[in-house]
This record gives sequence, structure tokens and C-alpha cells, in this order.
Amino acid sequence: MPWQIEFYADSDKLALDAQKAAFARVKELDLILSDYDPDSELNQLCSQAVAGQTVSISEDLFKVLQASQEISRNSDGAFDVTVGHLTDLWRRAYRKRSLPAAEDLQTALEKTNFRLYELNESDQTVTFLKDDLQIDLGGIAKGYAADEAMSVLKKYGITSALVDASGDIVVSNAPPEKEAWIIAIAPLRKSENDPDVYLKLTNCSVATSGDASRYVEIDGVRYSHIVNPETGLGLTTPSSVTIIAKTGITADALASAVSVMGPKTGFCVLKKEKAEGYVVLGGKEEPEVSRTNGFEAFVDQ
Repeated sequence: MPWQIEFYADSDKLALDAQKAAFARVKELDLILSDYDPDSELNQLCSQAVAGQTVSISEDLFKVLQASQEISRNSDGAFDVTVGHLTDLWRRAYRKRSLPAAEDLQTALEKTNFRLYELNESDQTVTFLKDDLQIDLGGIAKGYAADEAMSVLKKYGITSALVDASGDIVVSNAPPEKEAWIIAIAPLRKSENDPDVYLKLTNCSVATSGDASRYVEIDGVRYSHIVNPETGLGLTTPSSVTIIAKTGITADALASAVSVMGPKTGFCVLKKEKAEGYVVLGGKEEPEVSRTNGFEAFVDQ
């Protein structure tokens, strides 16, 4: 899905300049945080770093890794960016429509643990505690980039804006003469009609993590693209998890974490993070819906 930015500006020139600057910032971050680009700072770090070696990294990469570790600690590892080897295995599994070999899964799991890298804020460095770690920022980078794009717009004096990072959305003040931005929550299944839950949001972020279209069926079992870092397996219960948080980076990461934990445990983590959640679980005749106590305040009635 492409990125989209909507905002209100005083002139066409201001709008064009702000838009160019925001997308330039997003492109800059992609060169740093991408796990697909072999030349990205992230992939260069993973390919060159060895256990015990301390490496200086950019401010952006440091901030994302720091936020990742905080969410990992708070979710007891349900969110973990060291799943890179696991996600590589599952990408191949999707193409071949066959489960990863048990031996390969075990090898990847041995290199999956957010405690296997340490950060030093004073000198902005990272130290890997094990060789051949592979970091995948797919569950948090879009949220950070959306936050940064919004920051650029604000520097241009844009006070009413919406940044849609392929489904991870950050908003500032409401559009002129409106109470809020109205955001629809995507349905659990792609075949369903228009979503029936709409949110009214200002100065916050919303992210939805789900597997309506990103899954594979192997031997009659449906595996999500969302991988449980503890088992190394794709989730098998269809789900849609929507998180409302102050920032895009937080909403993005928590959506992944709660997908793995489920609503009962996940909502405890949301309370610590001062975030709200809405979870729809499939796999039964009727979807099971859960929401945090504060979520209803954001629903457009």
C-alpha cells in the first residue's frame, strides 16, 4: 500500500514544499531502517557486526532500537525485532507453501531474543551479544517514519494533517471546521462489506495489525505473516488488532505485540503504555471482539 499525506496549508507553494520535505524524510529513513535494502544502515549493521563488537549507529536507528527494546521488555518479548531469521524462513515458506524445517526453526529461534543486543545512549552505540543476529524493523519502522513525516509538516507550520503510512496513521489537529479526523477500522476479512467501526482522532496515532490478506495455508492450517517470537511459528488464529496511542512508533509496535499476546494479556500491556485497543479474533462462526475500557471514547457514534 502506498503512503498518503493529507493536510491543510495556506498556499500551494507551502503545500508543495511541505509535501516534498515530508516524503524526502520518509525516503531517508527507508535507507536507514529497511530490512529489504541490502545497502540500508540496518542491514549493513547486521551483516558486519559480531558478538562483543560495539558499533556506532545513526540517531534514527538508535531511537527505533531503543523504542523496540522498551516495548519488548513491557510485552515480555511478544514484540521482538531480532526475529529477522524467522521472518526470512516464513517468506520462503509462503513462496513454497511448506513449513520451515524444524532444524532451521530451532537455529533461528536461538538467534531471536531482544536481550541479545545492548544499547549505550551516551555514545549512541549498539553491541550484539551473539553472532549473526538479524533485525527486522517491519513492526515498528513505519510508525516511526510516520511520526517523523508529521514532525516535518509541523516545522512548515502545518497544524492539521494526516499521515497514512500504509495503514499506520498519525494525525495532528482536526481539519478546519471539523471535530476530528474520521478513520475506519478495516474488517477482519477482506470479503466483508465496509467497516462498521469508525474512529474520531486528533493528535494521536492508530495502527491496525491483521492477516486478512497476508497468510498462507499449509496442510490445512492457516499461518499469519505475524510470527510469535517464542515459538517461531506464524499465528494461526485470524485476527485484527487496532491500537490507539500517542505516537505512531508506539501504536505500530503494540499492534504487533498484542497480536501475539491476545487481548487478555495484551490489554495489561496497553494500560502500562497508556494506549487503547480493539481486537477481533476469527476462527469461529462469530468473531470474538474485545476492547479496552477507554477505546469507546474514540468511536464515532
